[in-house]
Amino acid sequence: MQKFKNLYFGIFAVLLALALFVAFFFKSNPVLISATNLQTITQNVLPKVAILKGDYLYFTLEGKEYKVAKSSINLQEFGQKVPLEIKNDFNFVQNLTEIIMILIISLVILFFFASFKKAKNTSNPNARKRKDSKEYENVAKSFANETFALHYIQPITSNLTFDDVAGIHEAKSELEEIIDYLKSPKKYQDFGVKLPKGVLLIGVPGVGKTLIAKALAGEAKVPFFYQSGASFVQIYVGMGAKRVHDLFTKAKLNAPSIIFIDEIDAVGKARGGMRNDEREATLNQLLTEMDGFEDSSGVIVIGATNNVESLDDALLRSGRFDRRIFVELPDLQERIKILKVHTRDKTCDFDFEEISKLCVGFSGAALASLINEAALCAIKRGSDTITKEDILNVRDKVMLGVRKKLSFSDKEKEILAYYQAAKAFSAYSLEIPFEKATLMSDGLKSIDKEFLSKNEMESKIKIHLSGIAALELLYQERYSHAKEDLNAAKALARQMVESYGMGEYLLGREEDVLKILEDCKNERLGFFKNYRGILEHIKISLLVNEKLEYHEIGQLIHAQIQK
Repeated sequence: MQKFKNLYFGIFAVLLALALFVAFFFKSNPVLISATNLQTITQNVLPKVAILKGDYLYFTLEGKEYKVAKSSINLQEFGQKVPLEIKNDFNFVQNLTEIIMILIISLVILFFFASFKKAKNTSNPNARKRKDSKEYENVAKSFANETFALHYIQPITSNLTFDDVAGIHEAKSELEEIIDYLKSPKKYQDFGVKLPKGVLLIGVPGVGKTLIAKALAGEAKVPFFYQSGASFVQIYVGMGAKRVHDLFTKAKLNAPSIIFIDEIDAVGKARGGMRNDEREATLNQLLTEMDGFEDSSGVIVIGATNNVESLDDALLRSGRFDRRIFVELPDLQERIKILKVHTRDKTCDFDFEEISKLCVGFSGAALASLINEAALCAIKRGSDTITKEDILNVRDKVMLGVRKKLSFSDKEKEILAYYQAAKAFSAYSLEIPFEKATLMSDGLKSIDKEFLSKNEMESKIKIHLSGIAALELLYQERYSHAKEDLNAAKALARQMVESYGMGEYLLGREEDVLKILEDCKNERLGFFKNYRGILEHIKISLLVNEKLEYHEIGQLIHAQIQK
């Protein structure tokens, strides 16, 4: 009896699905076109009327029905040429029919899947039921995702402009022609110029890669589709590729538009090595979509990464990411502009240039966090004005985080004082500017220069090794707290040898790195032997005050020299 019930149910479901399919087949089915195609087909003839319904604009032209995403066109401009009618998108009969259709197709799939599994497995019925139930659930979820995925991919309208993005002027200038292309593509197409298919933004975290992409969309006034690279990584093979296809389909319907893929290295890593079929299938789909664009589609892909070395070569070749823009940390003038942007709605009482000089190495995001933390600090002390003291109170917390304060013995304090005094003494004598020296940390930051000479780079190494050399001279011992300075010195020496050819030979060797480090350390040993009294004097002052400004250290040095 159960077999006949299943058979009747299956026949009924199939007949109902066929009836609904016929109804769908004969109903109106407009052709989806992009905004660029709309301009092309309406150059010579215009439709008599257009209907706004839901997310689309519908019209009939020369006996054919079309629809275009309304978010991709200027409705006000289009409405001046063609009369517009607005209709309610809700159609109870049609929507109910679509829902029934989806449910029937789901039931048919589940029915035939169940019949197949029942014929295949006859043993262990309890285990089979549990397994089938799980598989039914996975099929239903997968079907729902496949059916509604495209509907939920919606563009973001960006209100940001380049006026809201301070600094990074080089990246902005690279993107200006792309903005102009997106605003008026016909001018370039008539001249035979193609839109770059992809722009890759490369830079450390916090420099403003996502902000640049949003500002680009805001300047060009085009839809902006945001996705993270990790959102394409799926458990089931093929799902990531499907998401890529859906995203590009939606972007083409809203062309001209921008697709921004943040952390693209999550999906675009080089193939091979530890094989991952799902990630490779997703990457292959991304490569195919970028190659499959029509020249006039008006869709540009912007990728952002801080690990360009890991990307697949096929993704980086010309014709995909045609342009690479390196977004560097802001220099002095850019930091001043960024600070002014983030203090536009705040009351401040400090010199922007002075604060910018104290924030060497800060990214745009770090500067924004600095101002916010300084504002909180001002509120805590009951003021509505941000001062220099507020900035200094939170600067180290923003850059380094909150460190646990340790208690030191008198011997440990003496060692730390000698170590920091040696670095400050070296920096002052080598004319490397810094803010202050303290027992716990120092303000010895790198200066803003585009080019550095060999002597300048060696001076930086000498500063990092000064504390090690001084303690070796005074105590004939080395200490573990020199780890960070030693690593920084090694990195600089290796950069000199391998990147800049500043070793003994143009093509440097490991021996050249060791020689630079040893020579710099030995030079500092000789220096401190000659000026041991000055070093001792700075150490004593540092123990008493726990902090010495740049000019205070200079006064101590000159006072001892004159004696």
